Amino acid sequence: MTKAGKAQKGEGIPQMLLRPVGVVRSKVEKPSLVAHSGDLEWRAKLAQVREEQNVISELVIDSDLEGILDGIEDFSHIMVLYWAHHVTPEGRSIIKAHPMGRRDLPLTGIFATCSPARPNPICLIAVRLLERKGNVLKVVGLDAIDGSPLIDIKPYLPNYYAVADAKRADWMMRIEREFAQDSAEGMQ
Repeated sequence: MTKAGKAQKGEGIPQMLLRPVGVVRSKVEKPSLVAHSGDLEWRAKLAQVREEQNVISELVIDSDLEGILDGIEDFSHIMVLYWAHHVTPEGRSIIKAHPMGRRDLPLTGIFATCSPARPNPICLIAVRLLERKGNVLKVVGLDAIDGSPLIDIKPYLPNYYAVADAKRADWMMRIEREFAQDSAEGMQ
């Protein structure tokens, strides 16, 4: 680390080796949000997003790791970490972007977004676990596309992960309100 507290590229940072533990199987074949021309671009319609939230996906764990799942069926929800494998080298170099590609929202550091376009395209989501059959978990609510490598799975623990007084950026609350409003209108 330098005196200013900035890590220099490669200085004092240990090497990492990630091993996929399995793969996502899903009807979702294309990402909704992609890196394009140095920013993000939203390519989905709201109806498509609502539909994808209800898609049942399978998490296929490598058969040599099957025992790693023992006990997971005792949880209603799990946290899934996966690699957004369609993020291009261009997308991995984005430093700032407009959230969801919306120019009406502020240009924001990529770590202040949930975008898969980031230096290490690791995504995290909590999903409902429907069932386990051997080395396959069926889940609903996964936003990963078909073929995404699985990095890890953890049980969702509401007392551990949920934070009651979490602050969010004004633009994020705006997006949440718009999604909620559009979802309510879509159900009518």
